[in-house]
Amino acid sequence: MSDILTSLLAARDCLVADGAMGTNLFEAGLMTGDSPELWNVMHPVRIAAVHRGMVDAGADIILTNTFGANSYRLALHGAAARVAELNRAGAAIAREVAGAAGRKVAVAGSIGPTGEIYQPVGPLAIADGRAAFAEQARALADGGADVLWIETISGVEELEAAVGGAAETGLPVIATMTFDTNGRTMMGLAPGDAVRFARGLDAGLAAFGSNCGIGPAALVDSLLGIAAAAEAGEIIVAKGNCGIPEYHDGQIHYTGTPEVMADYARMARDAGARIIGGCCGTSPVHLEAIVAALKDHTPGPAPDRSAIEAKLGKLGAGADALRRADAAGVQRRGRRRRG
Repeated sequence: MSDILTSLLAARDCLVADGAMGTNLFEAGLMTGDSPELWNVMHPVRIAAVHRGMVDAGADIILTNTFGANSYRLALHGAAARVAELNRAGAAIAREVAGAAGRKVAVAGSIGPTGEIYQPVGPLAIADGRAAFAEQARALADGGADVLWIETISGVEELEAAVGGAAETGLPVIATMTFDTNGRTMMGLAPGDAVRFARGLDAGLAAFGSNCGIGPAALVDSLLGIAAAAEAGEIIVAKGNCGIPEYHDGQIHYTGTPEVMADYARMARDAGARIIGGCCGTSPVHLEAIVAALKDHTPGPAPDRSAIEAKLGKLGAGADALRRADAAGVQRRGRRRRG
C-alpha cells in the first residue's frame, strides 16, 4: 500500500473519498455524449476546480477524471491512441491539487469498465482486457497517482482483468463493484461471492467495496453482504449515489439531500466501511455533510434492512426509478462515467 494511504488509514479510523466527477462536469458545461476525459487537456482548469471543491469539502482521497480513459471507451470518441496522454494529464491535475491541499490527500487513479462483454459470452479475452487496463494504469502511475481505483465493475472476468492490469504498476489497487439488480451486479454476482472472488485474485487488493448502483439504501444493503463475507482487517469501501435518479426535462437528477447523505455515511460506517464517499450526483455540499456526519460518529451495530429503509428509502425505489429513466431512453450515466 502506498505510504500516504497507509498513513491516512493508520491515523484515522475512517477516510472520506470524493464525490461525483461527471455530475459536476455537466454543471461546468460538459455536454451529454462528450468524453469527460478529453477535458483533461481541453479544460484542465475546470477539472482542477472539481478536485479542489472536493478537497475543500474534506475529501481525503480524490479520484482522477479518467473513468473512461481506456482504449475501448476512448475509441468511441476517436481517441484510442491517446490513453497515455489523457491518463497522465488527469493524474497530474489531481496530483497538483492534492499537493496544494495543506494536508495529506491521496490521488486515486480512476479506472472504469471497458464497456465490452468478455469471453465466452462476448468477444473480449481477459488477456486483452488486462492489457488495456495495464496501459491505462501505467499512465496514471506516471502522472502521479498514489493508488489505482477500479470502479463500477459488474463481472468477475472484468474484475480479474482490471486488477491484474493495474497491479503491473506495483501501486496498491482498490476495487468496487456495482450491485444494482436485485442486490446483485448486472452480471448476477452477489456481494459475498464478489468478496470471495476478489480475495482469490493473485494480485491482491488494498480494499474492496461497492459504488454507484441505484441509491444509498441499496448501497448500504450491499455493504452488509460484503461485510458478512469479509475477513478481519479487510478494508471495505462505500461510494453511493446521491439519492436515486429521476428523469426531468431530458436529464437525470438525483434526489439526495445533504441530510440523506449524512445518514448514508453513518450507516455505511456502521455496516463496516472504512472508506466512504459519494458517487453520481454527489456535490461538494453533499460531501461536506458526509465529512461532518463521520467526524464524531462512533460506529454502532450494523443496520438491518428495516433500519436502512427507514432512513434512506425503500430498497426497491431506486430500481423502479432507473426502469422509468431507461424507458424514457436515457442511458445510465453510471455505466458510462463516474458521476
